[in-house]
This record gives sequence, structure tokens and C-alpha cells, in this order.
Amino acid sequence: MSLPAKPRTGPTAIIGVSLKMYFGYARSVDYCRDIASIAFAHPAVQSGDIELFVLPILPALPEAARILGPAGAATGAQDVFWEDEGAFTGEVGGKTVAELGGRYAEVGHAERRRIFDEDQRVIGLKTAAAYRNGLTPVLCVGELHRGSVEEAIAQCTAEIDGILKRASSLAAAARTIVAYEPQWAIGAPEPATPGYINAVISGLDEHLRSLPGQEDSRVIYGGSAGPGLITQLGPAVAGLFLGRFAHDPTALKAVLDEAAARLQTMAVPA
Repeated sequence: MSLPAKPRTGPTAIIGVSLKMYFGYARSVDYCRDIASIAFAHPAVQSGDIELFVLPILPALPEAARILGPAGAATGAQDVFWEDEGAFTGEVGGKTVAELGGRYAEVGHAERRRIFDEDQRVIGLKTAAAYRNGLTPVLCVGELHRGSVEEAIAQCTAEIDGILKRASSLAAAARTIVAYEPQWAIGAPEPATPGYINAVISGLDEHLRSLPGQEDSRVIYGGSAGPGLITQLGPAVAGLFLGRFAHDPTALKAVLDEAAARLQTMAVPA
């Protein structure tokens, strides 16, 4: 007679990838096939110890969901409109993202802020749209210029508070993944130092999970993240939000392996 499986008591990791607009449709689908093969063979993904998601270009979303879902990974959109439907030419609402198989919606990325002038009001509306449609928002925050740890925490917690206050006034608050991406580190040859990342995210994690409805929310790190980084980060950092350094599937596999090894060192004894 087999014994029932023990409930998971140890920590988990979150690894996300945004492909931005680097890949066309065919290459996006091929990439998702490669990631699905890796996920199928990866014990930590299959056990649920690693939460893995890929955000492709929107036209590839349905096929990405079909490919990644059976492999224990998920997908979503790199943006979402604040209304679910209506006369909004060219926009795509969260209702449609969910219908296409998406489970995540990225909001507030530095490029959306800089290129499209998105402010906290707009980002809050988009976060509410994600909540309303059962999508997990991947909320990007980060300071424009490098300063002290205390300054970064103060700026980012103010952003989080403003955005989530507006979102929760419009939709029931739900789990949020906050991606801390200091804007000065995006696209840089080297990320922020592990000590800096650990200190800032420790402050953000404590603050985020103290907010109503955010007890299960976590903070991950973006901003030129890649292989070799996660093993240097403390337990407050739940994972990584990857960009160009994950375009090579073998690099993503290396990050998954590192995340799994880190979980082993953090695991709670049975």
C-alpha cells in the first residue's frame, strides 16, 4: 500500500520569460516547443516547485498555451487593455487573453511607461483588468536612476501602493507577481549586484505581502537577469523575470536547474 504524498512544505520558485517583439510567429512557436520539451523533462517544473511561464507576442498566444500547458508551463500576454471589450481599436482585453489560454498579464513595464506614457493610473486600471479576468498580473516596478537601497524601496513601495489601491478599488485583489526591474539595469551588460537586489526585494516582499489580499504574492527580479544570478539571491527573491538572456533555450534550462538547486538548499526538513 502506497503512502499518500506529503504536502509541499518547502519554497517554490517563479521563472518567467518575456519575448517582447524579438521573435515572429514561427520562431515564437518553435521557442515554445523547445521550452515545452525542457519543461516536460524537468523534475522541478513537473512537481510544481518551479512556476514557469512564457509571454510571447500576442498572435502566438493560443498556440503557446496549447504547447506549454501539457508540459506544466503557462503563458500570457505582454500587455492588456483596461476594458474587457468595446470600441477600442487595436487593443486586446483581459477577457480575450484568458479566452486564448493566457494565465498572466504583464503590466507597467518600463518600455510601456517610456514609449506609451503609461502612468500609475493606467497601470492600476490594467492590473484591475487582470484581476477581473482571472489573470495573474506581472507588475513591473523599478527606479529610473540608481541610488540607495532605502530610496529604491521607498519609490517602489509607493508605486505598488498606488497601483494596487486603484486596482483593488475596481476589482477584487488577488495574487500579484511583482517584477522588480530597476530601469537603470534593463539592457545593461551586468545586472544590479546581488547584495543590492537582495536588500531591495527583501523590503518589497515584506511590504507587498502585508497588503490586504496579497498574502500569496511574491517579488521576482528582472533587469538583465540570466544564468548564474539566482544562486546568489536570498529567499525573499522568489525567482527571475527573464528577457534576452533566455532567448537561447539552453540558457533557460540552466536557470531552471539553478533555481531547482537553490530550492534544495532552502527546503524545510520533513
